[in-house]
Amino acid sequence: MMVVQTQSHTFEALVQRYGEQYKWMVLLIIGVGTIAGVLCTSSFNVAVPALTHTFHLGQDHVQWAMTAFLAAMTIGMLPAAWWLERFGLRRVFMTTLCLLIAASVAGFYAHTFVQVVIARLLQGLAAGVLQPLGVMALMRLFPPNIQGRASGVLIVGIAFTPAVAPSISGWLLDQFGWHAIFLLGVPFAVIALGCAWQWLPTPRQRVIKPFDWPGLGWLSAATIGLVEFVSSLHHSGLMSLWTWGQASLTVLSMWCYLRHARRLPHAIIQLHLFNRPTFSRGTLVAFAYGFGLYASTYLIPVFLQNAMAYSATDAGLLLLPSGLALVLTIPLAGRMADQYSPRRITLAGLIVFGVSFLGFALVAEQVHYWQIITATVVGRIGLGLILPALNLATLHEMEPHQLGQSSVVVSYARQLGGVVGVTMMAVFMEWRERVLAPDAFAAYAQGFLLLSVVFAMAMVAALGMKDAKRE
Repeated sequence: MMVVQTQSHTFEALVQRYGEQYKWMVLLIIGVGTIAGVLCTSSFNVAVPALTHTFHLGQDHVQWAMTAFLAAMTIGMLPAAWWLERFGLRRVFMTTLCLLIAASVAGFYAHTFVQVVIARLLQGLAAGVLQPLGVMALMRLFPPNIQGRASGVLIVGIAFTPAVAPSISGWLLDQFGWHAIFLLGVPFAVIALGCAWQWLPTPRQRVIKPFDWPGLGWLSAATIGLVEFVSSLHHSGLMSLWTWGQASLTVLSMWCYLRHARRLPHAIIQLHLFNRPTFSRGTLVAFAYGFGLYASTYLIPVFLQNAMAYSATDAGLLLLPSGLALVLTIPLAGRMADQYSPRRITLAGLIVFGVSFLGFALVAEQVHYWQIITATVVGRIGLGLILPALNLATLHEMEPHQLGQSSVVVSYARQLGGVVGVTMMAVFMEWRERVLAPDAFAAYAQGFLLLSVVFAMAMVAALGMKDAKRE
């Protein structure tokens, strides 16, 4: 059903009413809605030990509650640009928030692990659509000379959320059980929904191209195949027929998509975007960054609870100083991205973030309280440098009409890296804990070392990117 466009809610009328501050209002509303999705992403990691005990499952099985979310989130990003063109920001944003709220309530009432996974999958679909909307709005509404500052405003709440979420969700888990964690993002979703109803513009009438359903199917099959391939390395082994079947599914699906995209001008991801070297390398950096970020947010709480014997509440509180460091870093990094090279700021952040994991790897067996705080604070400072600069460093060469799809590609690469990162880390830790038992500290040290290697690879890709020409 079409929404009737009233004169008072058109974009032009709202800009005339609120002036230059209106674009900041739009950015803030989208940011609050995105926070709801990010809370669903990051808050559930502290529940891994509780889920393993409740449902009598290993980490390699419980991680499907996370990877189902991330896989659905990754797939949900792909049609976001087309939906935005077809239905407009207002309807897409509000419908997605309604789905997120419904899935969160369903997860709260879940009684089986299958129901948990289904609720997480629906949450992931909603969060995936929300994720690129902020970047799209930022790149379209703001001129280049203040995009870094705007990026800092958008990201500061979104980035602070994963830092404080373990503390809040750990307290909820200890007080009310893991079911309560599902409701953590609901208040933000309700606030964003009300603000969107009041202030987001009604859509313009546009002529758009048909949606690329076959392309979405091939990319979804490739994503699912890749996730299951990594997981099956543990439960089936490298030489099993199932593992090779998933690898074949991934390769075949990707080949079919590439063949399909060459023939279709309006493919869901157009291949000519990758003709720009900086965008291609930035996409690789986004993948590696997503791998390290999501794998670390999975690994650190599990390490603190399983190896260090902290409660979920204490583990969350231990990560709170790093969240404060992140909040203080992001606005500064946003202003730096307006004045200096976003590529170099991204590279510096990757180095700092990678070094923090190397510190964990070196002292994991004899780590002290202050060392945990120091390593996590250093890592969040690096993360704060990366977040406002990475999109600007990657997208500065793109034409205005390419920003929607290219923003989706970068978000997709980051989330795909997160899916692979969480899955591989869960499988890797299950393997190393079994091999090195009872020395759990050595197993986790190797996990942190793996993260350092991944960020070293991201640094190599970032070195090949070009800086934006500044006039």
